[in-house]
Order: sequence, then C-alpha cells, then structure tokens
Amino acid sequence: MAAILSILQHSSCPQNILFHFIASDNANHHHFRYTISRAFTALVFQIYPYDSKAVSGLISTSIRSALDCPLNYARNYLPNLLPHCLRRVVYLDSDLVLVDDMAKLTATPLGDSSVLAAPEYCNANFTSYFTPTFWSNPTLSLTFSGRNACYFNTGVMVIDLQRWRAGDYTTKIVEWMELQKRMRIYELGSLPPFLLVFAGNIAPVDHRWNQHGLGGDNYRGLCRDLHPGPTSLLHWSGKGKPWARIDANRPCPLDAFWAPYDLLQTSSSLES
Repeated sequence: MAAILSILQHSSCPQNILFHFIASDNANHHHFRYTISRAFTALVFQIYPYDSKAVSGLISTSIRSALDCPLNYARNYLPNLLPHCLRRVVYLDSDLVLVDDMAKLTATPLGDSSVLAAPEYCNANFTSYFTPTFWSNPTLSLTFSGRNACYFNTGVMVIDLQRWRAGDYTTKIVEWMELQKRMRIYELGSLPPFLLVFAGNIAPVDHRWNQHGLGGDNYRGLCRDLHPGPTSLLHWSGKGKPWARIDANRPCPLDAFWAPYDLLQTSSSLES
C-alpha cells in the first residue's frame, strides 16, 4: 500500500498508470480487491492469481526462509500471468517507495534486443552469488563467458514481455532451478537464476532507481545508509522491513522515508 501511494503521489499522470497485482491463488482476492479499492477509489488495477504449486517443487532452501516463499518466484512467470497484449511492464517489489515520477523509469530504452533493464552493480562480488560447485565445474563456469556479467537486483526491472515470450526465458530460468535441485550451485533464493539467464545482457538503468539494501543483510537486517548519489526509489531489500521496525519501536533512520506512505499509521494518527 505504501508503494502504491508513493507511486501515485509522485506521478505526473497517475490516471495513466495501470497496476497489475500478482497474488497467491489461495489468497482472498475479494478482500484484496476491496482493501485496495477502499484505499484508492480511482485506482485502475487487475489482480492475477498465481499458482504457487507450479514452482513449489523447484524451490531450494536459501539463506533466509522468507526468500523461499513461492510468491518471490512469480516474476519468473510474468509473461504467462499477464495479458499478451501488454508489451512493457515495470516490475516492482512491494518493500519500496518511489520519490520520483515512475514515467521516467517506464521510458527506459531497451535497445534492439534487451529483454529487461535494471540498475547494475559491477563493484559487487559477482562470484559470491554462486557456490564453489558451480565455479569448479568446467562447463558451468563458462556460463558467463563473453558476457560482462554484473549483479543486478530483481526488485526493480523494466521488462519487454514480448521479447521474453519470444525467447522463452521462463523455461531457461526453470531449467537452472531444476539443475539447482540436483546440485547446489547457488544459495540466494530467486535471484541467481535471473543472473544466470540475463546478467551481462540487460539494458542499464541509473542507480537512483534502486537504492536497495535498506533492509540490511539477510541475517541481521541492520541499518544501512543510502548509496552515494541521487535517489528516485528506496528499496528495503534484506531482512529488516520498515513497517516491522517501526511497529517494534526500533526504526532505522531511513525508515522515516517510508513512514509518510504508511496508510495504516496515517489513518491511526488521524483517528486519534
């Protein structure tokens, strides 16, 4: 809800935004629709049920149990879940807020062949996202040969759905997940298959559009500072979430940027 409110408040044409929500097929979609419609009376949106059974057998345990939630893998199947008439979408995780006009992000050029665009972080230790088993295998270790592969965070992506479908990239991601079930080649949830398929072949996005890691690491969720440079989107990836830290009266300094978009907190303040 905070993410939605932040997008609307900073949009130059909020009436032009169509929201697509992916929800577990066993969720109460009627209640979900009612809650959103009550909070945002003019919001244009669709809810798409996601069959978690399709991926549950492919999920390997990761370093944090929350990363093993089947809904984290819904992004793998977006082209199958969303209408075929859609050409381009902006995929966003729910633990973020925007402080800039999303139209700028939507207009990111994808070039002649890129399937997706995202901020890349080439100073990150790319090899650490895969196990020694992966790097010691003479065939697997050549996966990134000829590719200037860098880490990117999958919580913010501009995606060309038609190119994705044409390249059958869902199948390619699933094949890596199947291999992971046979031999452990990575540790970190749904991210590594995206790196295996797309890293080195994505269109660039300015880092301001994903100030990620504000939730700290995947173990303790300690407070973190912003990366140097301007900010258009704040992303609390990691273990620590602003709503949980605020509710526990242990907020990090940057959680103050999330609080103004907390509709539940704002409503409670008005009622009191």
